Amino acid sequence: MPRKNRPQLTTLGARQITLGGQKVPYTLKRSPRARFARLEIRRDTGLTVVVPRSYPMASLDDFLKAKARWILEKLAKYALAPTSPERPLVNAVPYLGGSLPVEMRQKGGNFTTVALEKNKLVVELSDGHPVLDLVLERWFRWRAGQWIGERVRDLSARLCLACGRITIRAQRSRWASCSRKGNLSFNWRLLMAPESVIDYVIIHELCHLKEMNHQKGFWQLVARFCPRWREHKRWLTDHQAELNSGLSSRWGVSEPR
Repeated sequence: MPRKNRPQLTTLGARQITLGGQKVPYTLKRSPRARFARLEIRRDTGLTVVVPRSYPMASLDDFLKAKARWILEKLAKYALAPTSPERPLVNAVPYLGGSLPVEMRQKGGNFTTVALEKNKLVVELSDGHPVLDLVLERWFRWRAGQWIGERVRDLSARLCLACGRITIRAQRSRWASCSRKGNLSFNWRLLMAPESVIDYVIIHELCHLKEMNHQKGFWQLVARFCPRWREHKRWLTDHQAELNSGLSSRWGVSEPR
């Protein structure tokens, strides 16, 4: 039997929404057969939102905001850039308690590269111009694995406390953790804190290898290796909101010239 023709989608027009500080354009379409709203992202057409015939349009923005992270990650993957955000821009990002200059360069191709060159972060943007927050976060995660990993090895040898595996994560509610198997996990955002504060967090977790609690004996052990631990702990509390903010959305980077 001949196949039935698929019902045509009705294009309702081009729209735009702000997600994560970025203006994201999209095409809205209606499908007579769709039961739920769905998202499509293609390299040639960008973001398309398909809704059922009776979809309540008043809830569309909430639906898109709930899917914001997925949308921005896919746009970055396919090198589809939202328009520039409306916010103050500076040529630096926070790094090890200071400010790391950022140099933006435009290049051809589909891949964006980030490299630390002579105390300067060089970001070479592809033609697609991906979302800067995601590009910078990937570099910070990679660099945190290198920098924090080396400090853990140095401090564990000095304290004679051997740990297991070291991982870098993106926790929102904690800076680090120590499992009962001796594996350590660190938040990549720590790389924005001063070196002395990062050392305190590392020492804190290493001390859990001996004292898996926060009782008096644990804090005495921490104080033995880090006498100023209260000061460093207070710094993390005072700056938590800043460190949890997005990189380019909080401190910003300028567009390449």
